Amino acid sequence: MKKFVSGAVALVAAGWTMAAQAADMNYGTRAPYTVNQPLNAYSWAGPYLGGNIGYAWGTVDNNPTKPSGFVGGVQGGYNWQTGPWVFGAEADIQATGADETFAPWKFSNPWFGTVRGRVGYALNNILFFGTGGLAFGELRGETFGLSETHTNAGWTVGAGAEFGLAQHWSAKIEYLYVDLANSNFTITGASNGYRFGLVRAGVNYHF
Repeated sequence: MKKFVSGAVALVAAGWTMAAQAADMNYGTRAPYTVNQPLNAYSWAGPYLGGNIGYAWGTVDNNPTKPSGFVGGVQGGYNWQTGPWVFGAEADIQATGADETFAPWKFSNPWFGTVRGRVGYALNNILFFGTGGLAFGELRGETFGLSETHTNAGWTVGAGAEFGLAQHWSAKIEYLYVDLANSNFTITGASNGYRFGLVRAGVNYHF
């Protein structure tokens, strides 16, 4: 975990450096998607698609396990921009290795996804944003050779920063808190849900 956090900090520092160097570039604008944008300002407007990698850690309600592990996936979305304000919607799907065994229980979160709104403020090619919306994913419990799986829905909220590196490319780092609501597990005789934090870094291609 310490190595991952150190890597994330290094990525942010590199992103700031590249963003500062890129601030004087002539980006042009993606005219069909942009409202009230100065000429040659970086445009965040329009559709985008990208990938991410990160680390998740959390707790299972009514159970001593604390699943954690690496996360990777893809995201896509659409932004509208008026002046420095950026409004958008984003969806992602993630595969995760988050699990933990605390005898005789093992809980894992093989995958999850989110559908979120985003609101941000752009300083040319640097975008600070908040995000929140729907979360859904799988929670799997195992004990004494028995397993049980539930797909739970819940909510998520978070914040991050995105750095425009070129006209069509950006890099981001963000934190999300995800709450996958409880469901009744027969093998535990309890109501179990998964709540976790997630730090991830990613890249986007803007069309």
